[in-house]
Amino acid sequence: MPRITGDSLVEHRAQLRGRVFEAFAELMAERSFDAISMAQIAERAGLGRTAIYHHFHDKEQVVLGFAADGTEAYLEQLEVALGEVDDPAERLRTYVRHQVENSHQFHMGLGPQLYAVLSPAAQVAIRDHVVQVEAALRGILTDGLERGAFRVDDLDATLSLIQACLAPRGLPLPAVEAFVLRAVGADG
Repeated sequence: MPRITGDSLVEHRAQLRGRVFEAFAELMAERSFDAISMAQIAERAGLGRTAIYHHFHDKEQVVLGFAADGTEAYLEQLEVALGEVDDPAERLRTYVRHQVENSHQFHMGLGPQLYAVLSPAAQVAIRDHVVQVEAALRGILTDGLERGAFRVDDLDATLSLIQACLAPRGLPLPAVEAFVLRAVGADG
């Protein structure tokens, strides 16, 4: 019988999932998704070759779990960052800063190349994670519009354009912040 490493079965499973996700992230940094096997993930995570299948049926489930875990952590950190901020422009600035400074941590390797090899059902599931993050931005923009702090003609287009501006490009954060705030007509 396998040894439980946490204080409870729930903690043990959380630790195991964390090791699998860490192993997956390391392997994705080294090679393409197609070149990674479940056996490699299991070995890197310190699991037996078959033990990983008790938790994940295939690599696609690992990707979906990894994405869900990352989205949850990202949104928790964003909520903390926004917690004490009331001014709409400062909330948008905080969102932009959080996205630019933390995207590498949460979006590693989950770009168009990986998305294209996933099943249609997995693509929908991944898109749901993007929608959760976009919902936070939508809330900030809607609040700013209602309070008269922003001027936006098309909320959906603005949301998409802001997200496109926040893709990793190595641009200086102050320039990105200033551009996004000007785009919504925010003062300051």
